[in-house]
Amino acid sequence: MPIIAAPVVTPPDTGQPPEGGGGGGGIVLPELGRATVTYYDPAGGVWPLTQRSLGWATLAEGVSGLGAVPYELTTDPRARGGATLRHVQAQPRQIVWPLQVRGDNHMQFIERWRALATAFTRTLRDGPGVLEIARPDGSRRQISVYYQEGWEGRGAYGSGWIVDTAVMTLWCEDPYWIDPDPVVVHREQGASSSFYTPYPTVSSSQVLGATTITVPGDVTVWPTWTITGPASQVTFSVTRTTRSGSVTESFTLNPSAVGHGALLPGEQVTVRTDPPQVRYLDGSPDGVNWVGALNWPAATLWGLDPGDNDVNFTLAGSGPGSAVDLSFYPRYETA
Repeated sequence: MPIIAAPVVTPPDTGQPPEGGGGGGGIVLPELGRATVTYYDPAGGVWPLTQRSLGWATLAEGVSGLGAVPYELTTDPRARGGATLRHVQAQPRQIVWPLQVRGDNHMQFIERWRALATAFTRTLRDGPGVLEIARPDGSRRQISVYYQEGWEGRGAYGSGWIVDTAVMTLWCEDPYWIDPDPVVVHREQGASSSFYTPYPTVSSSQVLGATTITVPGDVTVWPTWTITGPASQVTFSVTRTTRSGSVTESFTLNPSAVGHGALLPGEQVTVRTDPPQVRYLDGSPDGVNWVGALNWPAATLWGLDPGDNDVNFTLAGSGPGSAVDLSFYPRYETA
C-alpha cells in the first residue's frame, strides 16, 4: 500500500459543514453494511465519498467488487475423471464505484466534476490512489486503486448541467484489502549478569530464539525485518505444515558477505520480503544495498500465514541491545 507523502490537497470548499460533525454519514454497502468511504489521490488529496454536503456522493446500489478475491485455478485432469488442483493464482480486482456529483449552479458543478475526474485519472500518471472503507467500530481497510474507465456521465437529457453520475471502474493490481495500521513485533536480548547476583537477566517477553507470531487476517503477509546489532550473523526460519508434511524455510543475513564485518551495537539492517530488498541503514535516505548479504541461492524470503506461526531467530555474536523487529499489514479477502 503506498504511503501518501505529498502535501494534502483538500477538496473544493462547498461552504457547508461535513455531515456528522466531520465524520461523514456513511452509506450502506451491498452485503457489507454501513461504512464511511474516503479516497486518497496520489498527490495527497483527501476525498470523502459518503458526505453529500460536499457536493458528491456514492450511489450504494451500484457498488460492486468489494467481496472475495477472484482466483484462477490451474488443474490437471485425472485418469478416472475429474481434475486435481495444481495452482491457485489471485487475479487483479475490479471495483465499480458510481459517484453522483451536484452543484448549486452549472459552474460549481463543473468545478467539482473536473476536480474529481483529475483526482481519479491522475493515478495513471502518478501511481495508485487508496480507497479506504471505515466501519462504525473504528476499524479500517484499504486497497490501492487505478482508474480504468467510466468518468463519462450519463449522457441523458438534462444531465451534465448541475448534476451527473459517473460509474467508474477502479483496477487493483493487488486484490487484497489491508489494515492500514501495521502489526509490529519486537524481540530484544536482555542484559545478563552474574549467576550469583542472583540470576541471569533475560526479558521473558522479549527474547531472541523460538517464538510464535500470530497473524490476523485472511491471507499470507510479507513482513519487513529490522535487525539491530551487535550481531555477526542472523538466521530467520519458519516451520509450517503442508499437505506433504512439515517444511522449514529460512534465510541468513551475513554482513561479512558484503565486506562489512559484524554489526556493531546500534547498527541496523532492514530485510523486506516482498518485493525483496536488503538495506544497511547508514543514515542516507535509501540506505546501502545489501542484497548480497543474504545466503543466495538457498535463501527463501518467506511470508507469514494467517494464525500462529512458529518462527525462530538465531543471532551469532549477539549481546545486550541485539534486537529483531518485524512489521506487517494484515490482509483480507473482503472490505
